[in-house]
Amino acid sequence: MTREEKGEIIEKLSEKFSQNAHFYITDASGLTVEQINAFRKICFKAGVEYGVYKNTLIRKALEKQEGNYEDLFKVLHGFSGVIFSKEVGNAPAKVINEYRAKLEGKPAFKGASIESALFIGEENLKTLTELKSKNELIGEVVSLLQSPAKNVLSALLSGKNTVAGLVKALEDRKQ
Repeated sequence: MTREEKGEIIEKLSEKFSQNAHFYITDASGLTVEQINAFRKICFKAGVEYGVYKNTLIRKALEKQEGNYEDLFKVLHGFSGVIFSKEVGNAPAKVINEYRAKLEGKPAFKGASIESALFIGEENLKTLTELKSKNELIGEVVSLLQSPAKNVLSALLSGKNTVAGLVKALEDRKQ
């Protein structure tokens, strides 16, 4: 690979890192080409993009980004692949778990950046799968805000005959 080709790859990778708020770094060593292609298909179906890159190219592309990725540099060894996700931070973690159900323990999770928060190490993968997306959190907040109003409305509507009867009884009492 020539220096110009490496420069182009670094620029493309740097652009992907800046366009995607969430990315995961995996270790797919020991997987065959067929297995990697099957993993790519699962990623595509989930709306995320997977690519295998040289560690030095990943590092140089990350160095061009704002933020501190020093901890991620420590996991850049061996066979590294990057999963990019634009909107949903937990989608790559779910894809990794789904594929692991077929192949035990592969691909291995090295680290992730979710909205510039770093998660390093295999022990964080379970946490990332349970992480809720921004839209899920907004939905929960909206439903929590609507709940008291719905309860009041349902109480008023279910007892409308009782409330109307009480009002009529009070009216009759005054006369």
